[in-house]
Formats: sequence, C-alpha cells, structure tokens
Amino acid sequence: MKVVSLKDVQGTKHDVDGGNWISRRLITDEAGVGYSVNDTIIKAGTETHIWYQNHLESVYCIEGEGEVVTLEDNKVWPITKDTLYVLDKHDEHLLRARTDMRMICVFNPPLTGEEVHDENGVYPALAKKS
Repeated sequence: MKVVSLKDVQGTKHDVDGGNWISRRLITDEAGVGYSVNDTIIKAGTETHIWYQNHLESVYCIEGEGEVVTLEDNKVWPITKDTLYVLDKHDEHLLRARTDMRMICVFNPPLTGEEVHDENGVYPALAKKS
C-alpha cells in the first residue's frame, strides 16, 4: 500500500512549475501501478497548448472554471468544478483558465514526475526499462 500527502511532494522535484500551471506529481512511474496522478493548478487567465501524443489523460476539476478547445473540430468544452474530461484520442487542445483551476490528472502511461510540455505541447514518451 502507498499513502502520499500533497505536503510530501511540495518543494520536491515532483513539484513542477510549467509557467501556466503548477503540477504536484503524487504518484509517478516509480510507484509501479501503471498510471500516474497529479494535483495541478492551472493559473487564471492562461491558455496552454497541450497535445499528449504519448499519453492518455483523465482530468477532474475540483475547483475553478475554464474551458478546453479541441483543435481538430474547434469545439469548446466548458469545464467547472465537479467536471471530468478525458483526452482519449490524444486530442490536441487548448486549456483556458478563467479562474485558478485545481485539477486531478491521471496519466497512462505514467509520468516520471519531472515532465514539462515541449514546443508542441507534448510530454516525452516514458523510456522503456530494461
């Protein structure tokens, strides 16, 4: 069994500031459970281009409001407290925060814990363990 508190992660290498967001990686690949879990703050007034080509992600908003725009069809999806969205097709999107948004994010495959988006909004693929 594993028990992780937010305070255990804050101020460590798994407390990552991406400019528009701060992501605290609670469960990473190191845990060996096949997914990772982040507690992420999206900063008010920001727009972040994201395209997880190597990951699937589920995002549950527990505070704040904003929207996701899927770039393939330019559809706008309002996101508010108690809303879950799933990027199940490696959807390229924009995440816009009207207020600070607190999100719980689950990634498959799991993150190592130190990733930041590259110039295309992508996290790198997890290196295969030998």
